[in-house]
Amino acid sequence: MKIYTKTGDAGTSSLYSGKRISKTDVRLHAYGTVDELNAHLGYVRDTAPAAAAPHQALLLQIQTDLFALGSHLANDRADFVSKLPALPAAQIAALEDSIDQMDAGLEPMRHFVLPGGHAWVSQLHITRTVCRRAERFCVEAQETVAQDPAALPVPPDVVRYLNRLSDWLFVLSRWYAKELGALETPWIP
Repeated sequence: MKIYTKTGDAGTSSLYSGKRISKTDVRLHAYGTVDELNAHLGYVRDTAPAAAAPHQALLLQIQTDLFALGSHLANDRADFVSKLPALPAAQIAALEDSIDQMDAGLEPMRHFVLPGGHAWVSQLHITRTVCRRAERFCVEAQETVAQDPAALPVPPDVVRYLNRLSDWLFVLSRWYAKELGALETPWIP
């Protein structure tokens, strides 16, 4: 398979149906940002300190889940939905369980926390903010697509998953700040 196709040289890309859309289309922003998020998660996995071993399997599962989300965001064919990987609805509960387990060992939040304290913790915060941007683009895509009665809607589990994932990344950053002995700086206005 050739890496370059030249089909995007005019500033368009195609959805699964083959329909060409502008590279500025919100759907491309949505699944492109999910792809960017996945790349950040790969970096998080690859640079994780030894203390991160308990979360490596879940990080890998999340990366797999993000490919599934991206495929649904790029799909505009109702007849193709059954051929796509299942949306990770069950993984939302797994993220919530992990959040609860980590949060049980953390000091209660009394202030917002400034990102930082350790390079890896900072990378988790960067990844969290990319996740939030992906979520915003997915919500915008939901709203935009909803205005077209013929368009295939963005599945609500996409936004739910990204919302929970960003929460998980935040709690993970706090948990590792504690594990690594990093200073957690509260924001005091």
